[in-house]
Amino acid sequence: MANAGDITTTTAQLGDARTQEAFATVKKCVTLFGAVSAIVLGVVAVMAFTGHEASSFMWIRGAVLLAVAPLVYRMTVRASEGSYKAFDRVRTLSTVMPIAIIGVDLIPGLCPAWYAVLQGLSAPALIGVAFITRGSALSAAFPKKK
Repeated sequence: MANAGDITTTTAQLGDARTQEAFATVKKCVTLFGAVSAIVLGVVAVMAFTGHEASSFMWIRGAVLLAVAPLVYRMTVRASEGSYKAFDRVRTLSTVMPIAIIGVDLIPGLCPAWYAVLQGLSAPALIGVAFITRGSALSAAFPKKK
């Protein structure tokens, strides 16, 4: 359980310009991830409607990643308001998701190369989030729990 001094320190750090700038950048990165995910799903739709290959895997994965973007964005907003739990989730997801996205793309024969490349373009935005959430500004705002 945190004492009052810990809460005051965290609140003061959240108001810091560096902290708010870091959160603004994280929000932009998450928005970029969502935009790329929407583009991927749009391309799958165009491909399907023009008679090209669009497997159920491509539809489901595209839809799931697009659906995750607003959830991660909401967690980022909650973290910027002081929620350690939301901050920890954003930090964890931004580390795990790019690995999963790229790892699945590397499975031979699972999806066409164009799809893997498009989907892989969303990973750098999340990698950016992972670095920013581990940077000094946000680490100071959310000291490690004991």
